[in-house]
Amino acid sequence: MTTTSEGRGANAPIVAGGHTRIRPFNTRDTYPEQSLDNDLCQAVVAGNTVYVRGQIGQDLDSSESVGIGDAEAQAEQAMANIKMLLEEAGSRMEHLVKLTIYLIDPRYREAVYRTVGRWTKGVHPISTGLVVSALARPEWLCEIDAIAVVPEERQA
Repeated sequence: MTTTSEGRGANAPIVAGGHTRIRPFNTRDTYPEQSLDNDLCQAVVAGNTVYVRGQIGQDLDSSESVGIGDAEAQAEQAMANIKMLLEEAGSRMEHLVKLTIYLIDPRYREAVYRTVGRWTKGVHPISTGLVVSALARPEWLCEIDAIAVVPEERQA
């Protein structure tokens, strides 16, 4: 496997397997309370498709949880993260094609979907919603992952 990072810092995009990895990290740093050692990233650009890792109520720069106890605030942070990651990948919110929304309680659906709806007004992506028993940390109430495209004018 070939990996390049162009020397722009720890979170600089890298190319591995022919695809660009946005904001690479290792789980030993992001989940120090767990015995993990996985090399992951926040988004992958493969061809003209951007796959965004599940986003939660966490600031991507500081790794601080936000909106603890507030599903709407966590969804707001998750959508802000998705927007930022899409832009870093050369895409935009209007190029979203699919969202998957995970909730730990169906009572959070209205608040979370209302928030997502503000961010996707006029975009019309497809969406799948799931209720799960838990997420990676107990304070996380919702998680949202996304798939988008890079518009043709942005492709090199």
